[in-house]
Amino acid sequence: MAFELPKLGYNYDALEPHIDARTMEIHHSKHHQGYTNNLNAAIAGTDLEGKSIEAILETLDMKNAAVRNNGGGFYNHTSFWEAMNPEEKGYLSGDLKDAIDAAFGSKDEFISAFSKAAGTRFGSGWAWLCVHKGGKLEICSTPNQDNPLMPDVGCGGAPILGLDVWEHAYYLNYQNRRPDYIKAFFNVVNWNVIEKRYEALK
Repeated sequence: MAFELPKLGYNYDALEPHIDARTMEIHHSKHHQGYTNNLNAAIAGTDLEGKSIEAILETLDMKNAAVRNNGGGFYNHTSFWEAMNPEEKGYLSGDLKDAIDAAFGSKDEFISAFSKAAGTRFGSGWAWLCVHKGGKLEICSTPNQDNPLMPDVGCGGAPILGLDVWEHAYYLNYQNRRPDYIKAFFNVVNWNVIEKRYEALK
């Protein structure tokens, strides 16, 4: 089956004032839809057709630019939408809180380190919180639509939280003020989802 654009679990205006409705609409219905369409076209008739997106990315030929860019774009955005929800965002707790405290010192220090990774990513890309087997956490960033599932991108572990720092993710509201967008993001992170990801992958 072809990949389909995932539905959001909330309305386009649900993340306001932190992320505006117009940006959400364009980002989801135009950018993510484009990655979805182009990924389907890139894998049609190949041995990748019918595989999960995770299986495609984990064994990816990094020279295959169409699948690398569009498969990454499809996966990254799907993860991004799920990681935000203003109604059911919960709070940082349990084993994930303990792991963040162990790795970074505190939630505030984690946010500072993650924000630095997002803020210093030159050009377009993503910041990630990843979990290794055993539960150890790591922060990293990747260019363009690369992600930690891909071979040899310089990040280890499995991604449980990602932040899109492409300009299309924030420019209508924040223009060149990427740090303000990064700060706003933490007002809508769905910690319930991040905790479930951590528990499943640690």
